[in-house]
Amino acid sequence: MGKISGHPYIPNSVPEIKAQMLQEIGIDSVEDIFKEIPDHLRFHGEMKLPEPILSEYALKRHVDGILAKNKACHQYTSFLGAGTWQHYVPAVCDTIASRDEFLTCYVGDAYSDHGKFQALFESASMIGELVDMDVVNTPTYDWANAIAISCRMAARINGRKEILVPKAMSPSRLAVVKNYCKPEIEVVQVAYDRNTGLLDLDDLKKKISSKTSAVYFENPTYLGTIEVQGGEISEIAHQNGAEVIVGVDPSSLGVLEAPAVYGADIVCGELQPFGMHMQWGGGLSGFIASRDEKKYVAEYPSLLFGLTPTAKEGEYGFGEVFYERTSYASREKGKDFIGTCTALYGITAGVYLALMGPQGMKELGEGIMQRVRYAIDRISKIEGVKIVFSGFNFKEFVVNFDGTGKSVREINQALKLLKIFGGKDISAEFPELGQSALYCITEVHNQEDIDKLVAGLAEVCLI
Repeated sequence: MGKISGHPYIPNSVPEIKAQMLQEIGIDSVEDIFKEIPDHLRFHGEMKLPEPILSEYALKRHVDGILAKNKACHQYTSFLGAGTWQHYVPAVCDTIASRDEFLTCYVGDAYSDHGKFQALFESASMIGELVDMDVVNTPTYDWANAIAISCRMAARINGRKEILVPKAMSPSRLAVVKNYCKPEIEVVQVAYDRNTGLLDLDDLKKKISSKTSAVYFENPTYLGTIEVQGGEISEIAHQNGAEVIVGVDPSSLGVLEAPAVYGADIVCGELQPFGMHMQWGGGLSGFIASRDEKKYVAEYPSLLFGLTPTAKEGEYGFGEVFYERTSYASREKGKDFIGTCTALYGITAGVYLALMGPQGMKELGEGIMQRVRYAIDRISKIEGVKIVFSGFNFKEFVVNFDGTGKSVREINQALKLLKIFGGKDISAEFPELGQSALYCITEVHNQEDIDKLVAGLAEVCLI
């Protein structure tokens, strides 16, 4: 077979078409497009790529063969969480999200909208009800990105350059926040109580000052404990002129108080529990919410959708709100840069919430807390194993294995042989907790699953 001049899966890859495109835009070579990239960042070797697979069927078989090497959560009983959780996804969520009007409607304006604006408005309205806020953005990449954007919003509102965050926070989320806030905004960690996992209020009082722009805390925390001090944390922050940003897993809000009730000014979190499948670390979708006050609304970098008058008097439609504040309208003069968002997942979340309703969310939260309590009670009876924090948990809890003489890695490897994915190993993230793992229980786990885990742990810990 002769050398392939173009690739069937790469548009405009035929040399003649590429030459025509280069001529049209007035450059001599594709290299001219990349000339701004410094030489030391360029790869000068030869990429040893295999020949392209021209048959779509053969390509699918090839990729399926690679993916078959994975061991997925639907094949094993999984107790992994830590930001991407195994929840039930109603079939209608996939059905609506795959409709052409939504699936292929990238950004677009009113003339190309086929219900996307209204769907996002309805979704934002339901999320707003959950968190007790008036304004909700078009979803951003994930929870971590939502925190970072919220921090910059707060810094623009009050002009201060320090953010306080909990030490009991996901290190990956913290890394995103630090990266997004540098160089001018300092991110300072506040200690947590080693007995309860809650924010250490004494350490918060020591570190907060007139430099503090915002205090960020999570409920439930990354380590699964329910933060019952929300009102006190908010009071401390507000007494020092700081904004209060609360990060929340919204699947807890059928049983936990809405963040606005205990003092949140800005709420952010993760929509993944609302009808999104786990896949390759996703799918993730972050949201931000606030009161309908100009000082907050003016600082959102992302799109907002609301009701708007149409050309016909007395008729209303759905459109973009305060569009000029975005980088889409103002480019480099925008409040903050925003690019591709997860609007499709936002629509999916709206479908899920419409299906569940308030009673469904209540039952979801109650069911999860009951399962977690049952798991904690059973696991704590295993010799050498202990539950790290006292208090109440939602969805996740920390299990320590120091008393077994085994590492989390050893235990998780042994559990895999029983077709169980154990909890996330957090011994490197939180070395002060020893050999500990973060376990996750959701509504998909039944009593048989939890009993299987308990029996498996009892077996591998005694080997």
